[in-house]
Amino acid sequence: MKRLSMPQPTLQVQVVAIILAGLVVVATLGPILNRRIESLSTLPDLKQVAERLRAIADLAAHAPAGERGAVLNLARRAGWTLDLAGAESSARFAASSPADGVLDRIAAWLFVPDDVPEPVGGWRVFLGETRIMAVPVDGDTLLVARLDPARMSLRDVSAQIPYYLLALVTFVLLFAVFSGRVITRPLRRIAAAAAEADLSGEAEIFEERGSTEIVTLARALNRMRRRIVTMVESRTRMLRGISHDLRTPLTRIRLRADRVADPDLRAALLGDVRRLEALLDESLAYLRDDHAREAVERTDVASTLQTICSDFADIGHDIRFHGPNRLVARCRPLALGRAVANLCENATRFASRTDLTLTAGDGVFVIEVADNGPGIPEDQRARVLDPFFKLDTARQDGGTGFGLGLAIVAEIVQAHRGSLDLADNTPQGLRVRVTMPMG
Repeated sequence: MKRLSMPQPTLQVQVVAIILAGLVVVATLGPILNRRIESLSTLPDLKQVAERLRAIADLAAHAPAGERGAVLNLARRAGWTLDLAGAESSARFAASSPADGVLDRIAAWLFVPDDVPEPVGGWRVFLGETRIMAVPVDGDTLLVARLDPARMSLRDVSAQIPYYLLALVTFVLLFAVFSGRVITRPLRRIAAAAAEADLSGEAEIFEERGSTEIVTLARALNRMRRRIVTMVESRTRMLRGISHDLRTPLTRIRLRADRVADPDLRAALLGDVRRLEALLDESLAYLRDDHAREAVERTDVASTLQTICSDFADIGHDIRFHGPNRLVARCRPLALGRAVANLCENATRFASRTDLTLTAGDGVFVIEVADNGPGIPEDQRARVLDPFFKLDTARQDGGTGFGLGLAIVAEIVQAHRGSLDLADNTPQGLRVRVTMPMG
């Protein structure tokens, strides 16, 4: 019995849940982090300094002229460095210091209080190299305070920085985990299943697990696979039926051709019958797709290739094997032998000499079939791998076959997750290279 599983929420619901979880984390940890940063901060608050300096200026403005010095002395005891200056001294105020950097000027332009009256000359004023802040006492007098340290912060802005940083880090981490577990990992699982898809099996390829959208995608892909399998099986059954129906009249034609008295006519008729049977066998071999159903097992690839060379040499072809006496790899042995045999058959059909080479590399083995025939034009090498495509060149031998030999080789190589490359041979001919993983 298939186990029932509770479907996960949709991606929209999960995104909303992540946002809510992030807000809870920020609201909980934000004040704690803010208090910790404030306890470590040594910079005075720009807004607070301006308010206190304006309060001192108000006291000095309401005090008699002779007692203003006493007000300033009391403020100096609290740590302020204050002086009274004429209003005309504001002409010597500078808006920046030679030691200011770009970030200092940007911060002075962006981070200024907006609910406190601006001091004389602005929020960042220098007298020489000393940073000051000046507020009016009356129409003729300014209260000038030397600020130490020269750097100051605006708590209205800096107090929110911990929240912003915490929110940024929290949401980045949450969405990184979310995208990895809910989106990226299931999509990689689907991509891997698609790359390893076996149309011959009955089991579902794509695992229907994850969010609602991922499950919907997996089900759609599984349904598409079932439709493809049904279509391929229907096509194969149809062609098998056609082949079966054609073999009976072909057999009768062969029997009648054997009784023809004219030897030349008899040979021509029997040749046509053999060609029709070869075409049927080639088509069925392509459609049977046996290489996809064969099990992967440990195989001595070198021994397989040597056997193929011996078979072709026994019927008179000049074919030679170059490579180790033993090379074990995991593959589908019958399918691999069929692919190499097709390549050797193509080579021996058009060339007088064929070389079959086997080498081992880093986790792969390479099979090369090189001949001294007419070769294949470079602009046609991709198309010759397509089913039912035949070249109208010197590599055509009168039209035998449907042009499925290289297409079968390409499918077998793809089933092994290998690569197939066609190149020119030196000094002439074609070199076919098959690269397959050892495992």
